[in-house]
Amino acid sequence: MWLDTIYHATNPVAFALGPLTVRWYGLAYLAGFVCAGLVMMRTSRRWRLGLTSDEVLNIVVGVAFGVIVGARLGYVLFYGAGYYLANPIKILAFNEGGMSFHGGLVGAIVGGALVCRQMRISIPTVCDLAVIGAPIGLFFGRCANFINGELWGKPTDLPWGVMFSNTGGGYVYRHPSQLYEAILEGIVIFVVLYALSRRVPPRPQGTFLGTFLALYGCFRFLIEFVRMPDSQLGYLLGTGWLTMGQCLSVPLAILGVVLVVWAHRLDRPQVGHLESARG
Repeated sequence: MWLDTIYHATNPVAFALGPLTVRWYGLAYLAGFVCAGLVMMRTSRRWRLGLTSDEVLNIVVGVAFGVIVGARLGYVLFYGAGYYLANPIKILAFNEGGMSFHGGLVGAIVGGALVCRQMRISIPTVCDLAVIGAPIGLFFGRCANFINGELWGKPTDLPWGVMFSNTGGGYVYRHPSQLYEAILEGIVIFVVLYALSRRVPPRPQGTFLGTFLALYGCFRFLIEFVRMPDSQLGYLLGTGWLTMGQCLSVPLAILGVVLVVWAHRLDRPQVGHLESARG
């Protein structure tokens, strides 16, 4: 079990400076936002949108705040199972973990949209730019989940199984479902979207957001079959297989397909500042 050896040899704490402890999880968020911003800047230049580096930075900051707040609130609403109603102060306990991708997605759109509205930049185009770089952040985040030994998979006898130390389920090798997600939600989606973004003039507004949602929804739904459900929720509706992650991912996949169809029917060009839009 070679991957198990790597897991146990990796410390969740990247480094410590006196009382300050920096974990890989926090660095993953930072690296994700930085790389996403660089991808947005590079793509906007290739598309000739006229966005400055300061404008892209402002958008990334808005998205970052939206992701953090939205991911936390999403976890509280969808995965809290009543715990946070009884302990509302714990909602602010970010150090105890608990972030939801689906909530983070909503927060990212809201945070980015508020900044774009203030600077009069096209929100649909920025959404398309952002999701091209977003898979890089997902990749880093899932790798950090693996290092932290959280969101583990079901038992397996495959040669890359990992015996996570805090499962409470005994000495059992499990699917490294975090890394499955890192590959599919991170690498695969990024390669697809980046390849699509190479065309100039770019594909219509909504194409990239729709493709991202469709692919993420499908990949997340499939990976949930080898990932353990959240312990406080278990399987839903007494099915023995349906998880909250699947319930939240199906609408994403459907919405993604609808967006792609809608984008190509309307055929609206990608624009930067709203003053540059025509019609």
